[in-house]
Order: sequence, then C-alpha cells, then structure tokens
Amino acid sequence: MKVDSLLVAELPLAGERAKRLEDLGFDGCASIETGHDPFLPLALAATHTDRLELSTAIAVAFARNPMTLAMTASDLQRLSRGHFALGLGSQIRPHIERRFSMPWSKPAARMRELILAVRAIWSSWESGEKLDFRGEFYTHTLMTPFFNPGPSGLPAPQIALAAVGERMTEVAGEVADRILVHGFTTERYLRTTTLAALQRGRERAGRGGDAVAVCISPFVVTGVDEQTRLTAERTVRQQIAFYGSTPAYRPVLEAHGWGELQDELNAMSKRGQWEQMPALITDEMLHAFAVVGGVDEIAGMILQRYGDVADRVGVPAPLHADPDQLRGLVAALRAPVAAA
Repeated sequence: MKVDSLLVAELPLAGERAKRLEDLGFDGCASIETGHDPFLPLALAATHTDRLELSTAIAVAFARNPMTLAMTASDLQRLSRGHFALGLGSQIRPHIERRFSMPWSKPAARMRELILAVRAIWSSWESGEKLDFRGEFYTHTLMTPFFNPGPSGLPAPQIALAAVGERMTEVAGEVADRILVHGFTTERYLRTTTLAALQRGRERAGRGGDAVAVCISPFVVTGVDEQTRLTAERTVRQQIAFYGSTPAYRPVLEAHGWGELQDELNAMSKRGQWEQMPALITDEMLHAFAVVGGVDEIAGMILQRYGDVADRVGVPAPLHADPDQLRGLVAALRAPVAAA
C-alpha cells in the first residue's frame, strides 16, 4: 500500500512542505481545489522533490476543458520528471453553473468523454498523429505546430477520478487509472456499493480486476492529547455535516438508514446554519465515517477497515505533528505489504 498526504501550505512554502513529506517517507502528496488553484503548488513541489508523486485531489474538471487540462497536466508531468497524476472531480451542478459559469449536463457521460479527450490530445502530441476527437460534449480537431508541445518521452500522467455515486464510479472503472474514494464514505457503502459499481465499469470496458487502483483518504480523528483530539473531532463533524447536506451524497447516508438527515442538513445549509449542523452528527455516524483512535492505533484501524481493498491511502500529516510519529504511521501502513 502506498501512503499519501495533502500538500497543505501557503503557496510560497509548498515546495518546502512537499520536501518534508518526501523526507518523512510518504509516497505522494495531493493538492486540493478550494480557495486556491490546485496546480500551482505542485509546480513548486516538483522543483523540491525527487520521488514524491504529485497529484490534484481534485481539480474541478467541468470548470475547465480537455485542452487546458491536457496542457497543464503535461507541463507538470515534464516538470516532475514523470511523477504527476491528474486527479479530477465533477463538483456539483450549482457550483459549475453559478460559481464557474460553465455548462452542466449528464455529468457521468461528460466526465467519461472529457477523460477520453484528454488522452486523445496527449496521444496526438506524443505520436504526431492528427488530432481528431469528436464527441457529444467536446470536439478537438485543431492542433498546429505552434501550439503543440511535442513528445515528452515520458509516460502519460495517470488519471484519477473522484466518485461517490454509482454512475461516476462506473466511469472510473471504464476509463480512469485510479478511483479517489471520497472521504464522505463508510466501509459499508464502499463494500456494498462502490466496489460493485467499479467492477461493473471495468467489465463494461473489458478491463482486468487490477486496472483501477483504489485510493482512500478516510476522515481521521486523533491527537497527541485530549485537546487536539477534540479539535480534530469538531473538524470532522463539520466535514461530515457539510458533505451530508449535499443531495448527491445522500445514498451514502441511506446505506445506513440516515437518509432523512440529508433533508435536515440541506435545509439548515440553505438557512446559513453552518455552525449548528455538526451537532446533528451522532457518535455512531462519526465512527462510521471516520477512523477514531489514538495516534498509535490509527494505522491498524485503517488497515482493518480498508487494508484488503485499498492500493493507496491518504492520511493527514499536520505541520506540528511529531516527525517520528509520522514516519511510524507511514511504516505501519506499509508493514503488511513489506511482510508479504
């Protein structure tokens, strides 16, 4: 199992932060798209690291188009000397239409086509063949020498797709190299719904069982003392409540008989009651969504839940955390693989 963490740092410190993660033994780090661009920190990280795999987790696909994604990913693949993975997610309709002012329709089908278009563009640059991609949502038929970066001599970046719903998960099985299992998931939902949908997608595309790596980044509640543990718990309850308010994520709650909670959280979010929403997350819900335990227990708990299905696991690496504890966490998560 490979072990990743988030690249959380102010932009000028992103390179230094990535180097620290590499020195601690992590295999990769991911940049997220929230209040900042997800690609820029990785450009700095690429100049400070040698082996660390850099990825977006995620970049909002529908806020961009296949050509811009292909170009940025190609540049980062070259800059990192082949250590970049393009992690994509769809976001939800209100954000695509009202925040990004971009079109929304048939998200699963659109995502499938977008990934195929990105790969077609990369293939054109590497092979020199005429670019001729024609789809329902995207058409790319023009590529003149002036705008062609030419072959990189490197493998194409892997593409990771974030998915919660069954249809998007099937798309990951069809066309992605990895599936990014959303933090808003539970072991029950993963095993009964996600893995089955992933397998359907693989079978539809005639791909083998190991064609798509499963990447899991569970919510984690831990701390070196009671105060830090309580702070982590509050943060995770807020995250669960935030994602639970989104209608697209309702099936995860319904897998546990908690579907009505989504209605209540959604109504509260529309009233702006963000501070009150975490109080609705019970201890049972917290333990279903998050790995909760002492610092020395977390690795074993993650392996117990996901060790037989995860190819990569993402864990937090707080800036203030003890370096030896983080090295121990990475080693413990790798231990079963090393023993095998």
